[in-house]
Amino acid sequence: MANVIHLKALAKINLGLDVIGTREDGYHLVRMIMQTIDLYDWVTVRKSDSAGISLETNLNFLPTDEHNIAYQAVELLKQDFPQIGAVDLRIHKCIPVAAGMAGGSTDAAAVLYGMNKLYHLGIPMNRLMEYGLKLGADVPYCLLRGTALAEGIGEKLTRLAPMPDCFILIAKPPVSVSTKLVYQSLDALKEPPHPPIDAQLHDLEAQDLTSLAMHMGNVLECVTVPMHPQIAQIKELMEAQGAIAAMMSGSGPTVFGIFSEEAKAYEAKAQIRNSGLARQVYVTKPYNYKETNR
Repeated sequence: MANVIHLKALAKINLGLDVIGTREDGYHLVRMIMQTIDLYDWVTVRKSDSAGISLETNLNFLPTDEHNIAYQAVELLKQDFPQIGAVDLRIHKCIPVAAGMAGGSTDAAAVLYGMNKLYHLGIPMNRLMEYGLKLGADVPYCLLRGTALAEGIGEKLTRLAPMPDCFILIAKPPVSVSTKLVYQSLDALKEPPHPPIDAQLHDLEAQDLTSLAMHMGNVLECVTVPMHPQIAQIKELMEAQGAIAAMMSGSGPTVFGIFSEEAKAYEAKAQIRNSGLARQVYVTKPYNYKETNR
């Protein structure tokens, strides 16, 4: 019987992000097109002979106790499944932290998935996603993966036609963004620009990469970019280097560009590194859902 499982926790980008309202409890209602990409953290879940839950990461500034969402994922399952014993977690972070790419949420999703497999809990995916929602609005999507329309607070998910094959350049500038402040600033605007989500749904069905990229939009850019002008500079540099389009992911500050040619993506990567606008720069591709591939 296996005592350990190793998993890839995939990052996400938002091809489209709109905020359409606010619930009475303060949560924002969204309409987003989510896409997992082939940039990931390594998550190891291991049965342990010691007591409780232990967590180690390769980044010394991350919490390794109940303040870490991956740790919380174990605690959550232990409440309902007393057969779960001591657990050791190891997370090797590659996804930029606090970057609008669901880095924490995807680690938690991997832990939920791994615990379910390792302890033979038999939790169906829809129920596992309910556990995930208790941890954070992005966790259910990180369990689903692929291309999806996210509605509600992000928990109402509809699988979509896969994103066409392309190259995605990721660049995270060395700035911190407060998601709470971004949404508060958005709430203060009377008429924020709403991206054409329906047009993107049509583009995915038609498998039209150029139109999909040209229709990209993120309503949060209208408040985050003025706070951090580097975001706009990175977008302009990517597009000048051949990106079909470039956009901020989530509440930022990460910027991604869509390229149809690999060589141009790597040329743009070099230019961004040389510019000093971003410390973490990667070229990757869309990760599209496969039933047998986790």
